[in-house]
Amino acid sequence: MDARRESEPTAVKNRTTAERKSERELVVTRTINGPARIVFEAFTKPELFKRWWVPKSFGLSLLSCELDVRVGGTYRLVFRHEGSDMAFFGKYLEVTPHSRLVWTNDEGDDGGAVTTVTFEEKGGRTLIVMHDLYPTKEALEASGNTGAMNETFDQLDELVISLGAGSGRS
Repeated sequence: MDARRESEPTAVKNRTTAERKSERELVVTRTINGPARIVFEAFTKPELFKRWWVPKSFGLSLLSCELDVRVGGTYRLVFRHEGSDMAFFGKYLEVTPHSRLVWTNDEGDDGGAVTTVTFEEKGGRTLIVMHDLYPTKEALEASGNTGAMNETFDQLDELVISLGAGSGRS
């Protein structure tokens, strides 16, 4: 019997965990307070993606966001940080609406990581599992992306809650 569950507000702050599964694999998990349909849309619709992906504390600006979310489609994100631009790009290998996305990260010289994200809805909340497989141990170590994911997923959670509150019943 969990008495806390009934009294908890909808906007419960969830924890993001990051774990190395091997010398080339990083798995980040987070439960988001909203249905898988809305969480998936936040990953696949540029107008939503732009609102949560960039950690606000990093001082980055997302200049452009192009997402052609279909098998074989591509994405390209261009960021500005301290006057210089950085592009991140790749292609989608798998797209299963509301449950799975797989994309390549092609900007690195070493072939980049392959990212797999699964979305599992339970009781109106969605467990996200983001699995990055890097080509080498050194590529994982050089990525340095683990620190940003907590803030990024906090921003996603806030967005999904606001979209759910604004949409009412569908």
